[in-house]
Amino acid sequence: MALIVKKFGGSSVATPEKIMAVARRVLQEKKPDDKIVVVVSAMGDTTDDLISLAKAVTNQTQGREMDMLLATGEQISIALLAMAFTKLGQEAISMTGFQAGITTNEFYNKAKITGIAPDRVLKELDAGKIVVIAGFQGLTETGDITTLGRGGSDTTAVAVAAGLKADHCEIYTDVDGIYSSDPRVVPTAKRMKEITHNEMLEMARLGAGVMHPRSVELGKHYGMPIHVRSTFSNESGTFIREEYTMEEKEFVIRGVTHDTNVAKIAVLGVPDRPGIAYKIFSALAEANIDVDMIVQSVRAIDKHIIDMLFTIAQGDVPPARTILEKLKEEMSFIGLTIDENVAKVSVVGAGMLGNPGIAAATFGALADANINIEVISTSEISISCLIDATKVEQAVNAIHSRFFPG
Repeated sequence: MALIVKKFGGSSVATPEKIMAVARRVLQEKKPDDKIVVVVSAMGDTTDDLISLAKAVTNQTQGREMDMLLATGEQISIALLAMAFTKLGQEAISMTGFQAGITTNEFYNKAKITGIAPDRVLKELDAGKIVVIAGFQGLTETGDITTLGRGGSDTTAVAVAAGLKADHCEIYTDVDGIYSSDPRVVPTAKRMKEITHNEMLEMARLGAGVMHPRSVELGKHYGMPIHVRSTFSNESGTFIREEYTMEEKEFVIRGVTHDTNVAKIAVLGVPDRPGIAYKIFSALAEANIDVDMIVQSVRAIDKHIIDMLFTIAQGDVPPARTILEKLKEEMSFIGLTIDENVAKVSVVGAGMLGNPGIAAATFGALADANINIEVISTSEISISCLIDATKVEQAVNAIHSRFFPG
């Protein structure tokens, strides 16, 4: 007997026919004593359609009401999938995120899960039912519906799996595993049989769209194995786990990622004195704006003035602009520039530790492709370069060819 959480994305449940296909597949793979929880996203483009509806009414930010609206998309999916199971002779029950015991903080549109109380889920599983849970949503302590932002259904699935102490969590998507790079950009990308939580977390953070960083982070924290598979084939896919069990641990570099959802912000002519960086970045943090690739450089030594450059997600540009314009008046820095025509390319691999020359090979591949590097940042298992957005596909292929020849 196994307790398994299975997540199906929007493309997997885009039509009634696909919903029936998902129900059949779950039942075909289910062993007699297995307990199954299914987490689903909204059907196809439903979320985008709901956003368009909201914009047709108002262009003003509506955090709470937008979450109230967007949460309805998953409710359609869970009800239809529960009906599909029932039609096939399997008892099932649908639950919204909050009915499943998912609580969050109050950051509307990109809330974070703060707790799981799966008592009702366990009760229904013990009654022999498949439980179908809405991904992407939860409830605050004050009773307001929230949504989890991009990749929210993956996060829901892993969090529920951890809360239930499931044997593993399966993520079904429209690709058949995790590749050394996006196969739509790099035709020669290689599918991995397995990857560690640490490497996958870094790849997800740096742009690998197949998994969201928060879901991988939860998997790492709880030691939850995650199996990424295709909805539309029986390929074995890729396992994300704590340690390697196969020969793949010999690879130095695991993947080359790219992220075009990037904006470069330069705060120019900042007074060079204690507390300035704290003032800027704490104001952004209070607005729940993630900052990456921070660089500080001297503008004028004799005048004690510096420039600060950092990157954020493009969706965070409007609130960041407002915050920084206010700080400009208060702190009297010279100027502010924002460039959204940039992209980030990265190489990731735990094998980089103790292997000199990885950075040189990365920069050499970009140099040979005549691609300029604007900013460089590193971690223990990654190197990232900020480049012109129009060169991103060329850059990814150049770097991938260097580390994965043939």
